[in-house]
Amino acid sequence: MSKRYVVQVGDEVLRKKCQPVRVFGSELNSLLNDMKETVRAENGAGLAAPQIGVDLRAVVIDVEEGFYELINPVILSVKGEQNGPEGCLSVKGRQGTVRRPYKVKAEYFDRNGKKHKLTAEGFFARAVCHELDHLDGILYIDKADEVYDLPAED
Repeated sequence: MSKRYVVQVGDEVLRKKCQPVRVFGSELNSLLNDMKETVRAENGAGLAAPQIGVDLRAVVIDVEEGFYELINPVILSVKGEQNGPEGCLSVKGRQGTVRRPYKVKAEYFDRNGKKHKLTAEGFFARAVCHELDHLDGILYIDKADEVYDLPAED
């Protein structure tokens, strides 16, 4: 596993609709392992493949329930609403207020090509929506009611 460079807003890969994963094997496993290492190193909650310059529909999310690896994910349904702060490893030094569903049902494949479904609520649902948006070239700053600079770290 190795930490990868996280591309920043302005890089065209962040605005592309990503390609589906078609091959489940060692390259995908390495990618997912590197993505998890990168999220840990950056103290993030999630990471989508385009954020490290890879044009594939793959995300990792690190929530209280543990790490989730979502390959070719699709949101099946949404319910409720929440409005809250979001940041992004690809938009350093900024944060915004974004309206998201409170509950999300999604379908995805794991690293071995097995299909799964999940139900996410609260912060987990927010993270799922945020990361899946990346796969379609959408950043939270596109949806935010307001975006503001964070105080500089000492």
